Amino acid sequence: MPKMIFVHADGKEQQVDAPNGVSVLEIAHKNHISLEGACEGSLACSTCHVIIDQAYYDKLKPATEDEEDMLDLAFGLTHTSRLGCQIIMSDALDGLKVSVPAATRNMMVDKK
Repeated sequence: MPKMIFVHADGKEQQVDAPNGVSVLEIAHKNHISLEGACEGSLACSTCHVIIDQAYYDKLKPATEDEEDMLDLAFGLTHTSRLGCQIIMSDALDGLKVSVPAATRNMMVDKK
């Protein structure tokens, strides 16, 4: 089974099993990693923003226009930023390393 590494905001790394066909967001949730995903993977927010290690970035399918629009709202955007809900694990991504930003911008919160 492929593995992946989450780098937490404090710099600590956590290696986890990353089954093929499962999104990075789902893997984070299954392993109690603090990656919000407010829209539950429906591509309507940027709260599952992760920063991809450069060694893996070019192995990913290109971001769609909708994903790029959501990324524009992400906190701490970098040139290797992606949404965790849009990255689906495969054998080609075995060892994938992603950093979890220190904060998110949740535009879905009801502003009363």
